[in-house]
Amino acid sequence: METTNFKIVSANSQIDWTGRKVTGAHNGTIGIKEGNFILNDGKINGGNIIINTSTIKILDVTDPATNAQFAGHLASDDFFSIEKFPTATLDILSVKEISNNTYHLEGNLTIKDITHLVGFDAKVENSRNEIKLSGKLIIDRTKYDIRFRSGNFFTDLGDTLIYNDFDLDFTITAEAAFSEQSKN
Repeated sequence: METTNFKIVSANSQIDWTGRKVTGAHNGTIGIKEGNFILNDGKINGGNIIINTSTIKILDVTDPATNAQFAGHLASDDFFSIEKFPTATLDILSVKEISNNTYHLEGNLTIKDITHLVGFDAKVENSRNEIKLSGKLIIDRTKYDIRFRSGNFFTDLGDTLIYNDFDLDFTITAEAAFSEQSKN
């Protein structure tokens, strides 16, 4: 069995986020600090992704002052508590092939030191020295103590309500770091 470690290339990887509220949505990007995927005989077997929460950007708010205020609010304890928790992590625990090049991944997602099991589908393009994963992860923010204007915790929010789920659309590129032969 050949085991290969693929290191995430942060500069060639992208995570787009979308958060929705009654009156519309906001979107932006967030960066990957580092991570890797383990492949056994060309198939993903595990991995780890570390997200740098301090890189969160808002793309749909073009006024600089409003954008800075919004970014400060996302960094605050109402949302991601970036000063206390500068990273979020996903540790991939299991991978099942659904069809050719499509996999269902499950793993522990940790945000603000709170961990929950998540699952999502990803398309994998695999060349000998590079893989690309793309897909969408939908997260219930209230499970991670992000309750600001959530209808689960506050009443009479009217059109200020923010929906609990937010989306992370990702395209991640990783390059082969090394290869080991094992006798299993």
